[in-house]
Amino acid sequence: MDAKTSNYTKWQSDVIVDLIKRYKFPYIAMNPGASFRGLHDSLVNYGNNDPPMLLCQHEEIAVQIAHGYAKASGKPMAVILHNLVGLLHATMAIYYAYIDRVPIFIMGATGPMDEGKRRPHIDWTHTALVQGNAVRDYVKWDYQPTAIEGVPESFARAYSIMTTEPQGPIYMCYDAALQETPLTSAVELPPANAVATPAQMMPDPSAIAAIADRLLKAEHPMLLAEYAGRRPRGFENIVELAEATGSAVWDVNNALNFPNKHPLCLSMDKESLKHTDLVVGLDVKDWEKQLVELNNAKRTMETLLPGHCDTVEIGFGEIGISKWSMDYCRMQPCSIRALGDTALGIPELTRLCKERIAGDAALQNRIAARKIAIGKRHDQVWSKWQDEAKKDWDASPITFSRLALEVWDVIKDEDWVLTANELKHQVRKLWDFDKPYRHPGVELGTATQIGISIGVALAHKGTGRLVVDIQPDGDLMFDAGALWVAAKYQIPMLIVMHNNRAYYNDWAHQLRMAQIRGTDEARAHIGMDLFGPEPDFGALARSMGCYGEGPIDKPADIKPALLRAIAEVKKGRVALVDTITQHR
Repeated sequence: MDAKTSNYTKWQSDVIVDLIKRYKFPYIAMNPGASFRGLHDSLVNYGNNDPPMLLCQHEEIAVQIAHGYAKASGKPMAVILHNLVGLLHATMAIYYAYIDRVPIFIMGATGPMDEGKRRPHIDWTHTALVQGNAVRDYVKWDYQPTAIEGVPESFARAYSIMTTEPQGPIYMCYDAALQETPLTSAVELPPANAVATPAQMMPDPSAIAAIADRLLKAEHPMLLAEYAGRRPRGFENIVELAEATGSAVWDVNNALNFPNKHPLCLSMDKESLKHTDLVVGLDVKDWEKQLVELNNAKRTMETLLPGHCDTVEIGFGEIGISKWSMDYCRMQPCSIRALGDTALGIPELTRLCKERIAGDAALQNRIAARKIAIGKRHDQVWSKWQDEAKKDWDASPITFSRLALEVWDVIKDEDWVLTANELKHQVRKLWDFDKPYRHPGVELGTATQIGISIGVALAHKGTGRLVVDIQPDGDLMFDAGALWVAAKYQIPMLIVMHNNRAYYNDWAHQLRMAQIRGTDEARAHIGMDLFGPEPDFGALARSMGCYGEGPIDKPADIKPALLRAIAEVKKGRVALVDTITQHR
């Protein structure tokens, strides 16, 4: 039924549907809940399920799908969470979206706040005062309108806040009674021509000019990029800046910032940092992880930069910094901090540098020589990685590098996308990330991989691209029901299990403790292993309506299995191949 053209009584929840359509959300991910039954009915019967709802088995999965979709497409999705309990289920996923600067429009429900309308027990235990407090410390904004007249303005403000850089999730809470009340008078929506997101913020031109001075005087500059690659033309802009100035580039990998086989790429080459005299941060939040040598067991760090090295930055600095979590990481002292959007700042820096280089023959020669030197170092590092990849080539269980190269061999001639996990950096050392959409950035810890990966695959659905998820076993054990979501909504993707039958990151920490304390390393697996019994992920995939194969522990069997799985993906299916990898 098309409710808009039938004899239909309008409800206040219909206004929310009008707003969802006005702001052109492509999908709504949700797990059902009675607190938004009014909105749910409006979405189905007034809105005709457009945008379509995606039924998820857990609230975390709903948020993570929206997270992956936004990272891959640059467009926000909507999510609906059932009152207090659904919100609490989703908190970890919301927090990860916040620290990853990802826009998600999260709608919830509560109450009724009118005590006279609450059902016994359930409406009391599932209602909070104020519900947004549960996530207020890790969303950009939350609001709970008290009347339908407050819904359009707060919806528009929330969208604007969510999509203004640095981006992040917002939370809107709608009273159950408000949703279920008939609409007796017209409610004005934001004007159709109203700007949804403010214009980008230009960094101070004098600060950009000062950075250009430092960059052109430096002997061994390094561009350190973290989030800049997500901005419009960010990938291409960084390439242009690096080539113009002869700067090496280190890609932090929270976005794909730079092609890894470009001769100026020195990502993960810590030796090169020891000779760097200028680091230019391009929208960097975590400087420290890249720039220090960490003794994990003793929790000690030693800087890799020489004492005379200077640091400058273009980015969002302390804008939106949390007052609760410490995701902002250790502060990096910078001699120049150009606060603003790298989408504007990098092209302006490039323009200034090119102007000055054009009139200085000596500088041109110095840059040309430096590019040759950086290229030689890049080739040396790349060659070393290829040699290292052949170590224990025929081992069973399979090495990380063997698995990475087997997958690369079958996808390299496809138009491929890697979702999140990068096999402990092995794919970055062995694959060719030549286009900005190849990889939206790494996952954010256990129980984030499969949901984000489905969101990435959803963003690329219909493009003909082969989406590949290298999937850890522990992560999938958290959210196995997510496979059903991908199968139900026909989101094609290749899932290659990186199955070491353990939560091995934590196992490694226990090994460090054993080595320091002199306890038995053979007991470090206790409370960490995923064997006895071993999960059958191939059978699990088949039970969810996906193609499933494995477990495979012989390297020679990987390629035929992958080719069979890719054939299924090209039919529009989810296909999972379970490969057994080494622990280390």
